[in-house]
Amino acid sequence: MTGTVAGTLRADDPRRTRGGRGRTWGLLGCGLVLSAPAGLLLVRLTGLDAGTPLAVPMVLFPYSAVLSVLVLGVMVAVPTLRSRWAVAVVAALVVVQAGLLVPRFVPESRHVPAGAAVLRVATLNTDVGGADPRAVVELVRTERIDVLALEQLPSAGVAALDRAGLGALMPYRELHPEYDSSIYSRRSLSHGGATDSDTAWPQTTAEITVAGRTVKFVAVHTYYPLGDADRWTRDMTALASLARRSGPDTVFLGDFNASLDHAPMRGLLASGLTDTHAELGHGWPRTWPVGLPVVPPLVQLDHVLHGSGLVGVSVGERTVPGTDHRAVVAVLALLPA
Repeated sequence: MTGTVAGTLRADDPRRTRGGRGRTWGLLGCGLVLSAPAGLLLVRLTGLDAGTPLAVPMVLFPYSAVLSVLVLGVMVAVPTLRSRWAVAVVAALVVVQAGLLVPRFVPESRHVPAGAAVLRVATLNTDVGGADPRAVVELVRTERIDVLALEQLPSAGVAALDRAGLGALMPYRELHPEYDSSIYSRRSLSHGGATDSDTAWPQTTAEITVAGRTVKFVAVHTYYPLGDADRWTRDMTALASLARRSGPDTVFLGDFNASLDHAPMRGLLASGLTDTHAELGHGWPRTWPVGLPVVPPLVQLDHVLHGSGLVGVSVGERTVPGTDHRAVVAVLALLPA
């Protein structure tokens, strides 16, 4: 009887050698791709971005998690890459990343009492007054904004907003173009001025009275980590100290030049503040950069943070022509004292 039997390839068969070499190179390629996500995870877990240039790539941490998931999918789908130990390692990486990111996609179950007083607030970096003043006024009108924080607003920008009619909608203001941030309000402001904290420049602050409660606002614009990571970290540390002294009825809003994955931002939140986006399950908003050809906004640098005396009702981003940041609009309710 004659016939052909398909047996196992011999150890010296060149096909086995080529297959083993391809598997090795494939796994090495996956490891190389995953070196960036693994490195960012290490920085995220250790807080090594505080005061160092590592703060710059840290804004890409969510993207690195997506990349890890894609690599894991490829390793599972491609038979030659289906190494049990390699898949287990990558799966562990994905699990840790997910553990850090998923909570911000889960809304907090905080009850908003019926009839609670609400504040509609917004923040916008005007890009040195480049934001279209008529668009800013329209944003305030359509969103019925009570308090507006503007960053990088020079004196010429203040005048342009007045000509566009912002004064009729928000007659009360605490303007400090020399300090890079200003506050406009529909309601009367009190205790306005600039902070004396250890920040690169003073932050503008003011208070309003709502339903018998005094709510403190701080319009934030920090230094940027690409320019001086240590200076940026000191800014965030100073804001955390200010937040601890400000009490539960406080709102910090503006351009923090930080994402939720930065250690200094987590330190600021630990001082008693809540990020409204994360609170409401909006886990991956993107507010910067705007206006680049083809490239959409990539990261969140602009935030509305509030103390424990308030709760987020809604939050979203709005595009305003002329600036490289998106506006953040939030509705906050006052909780019973």
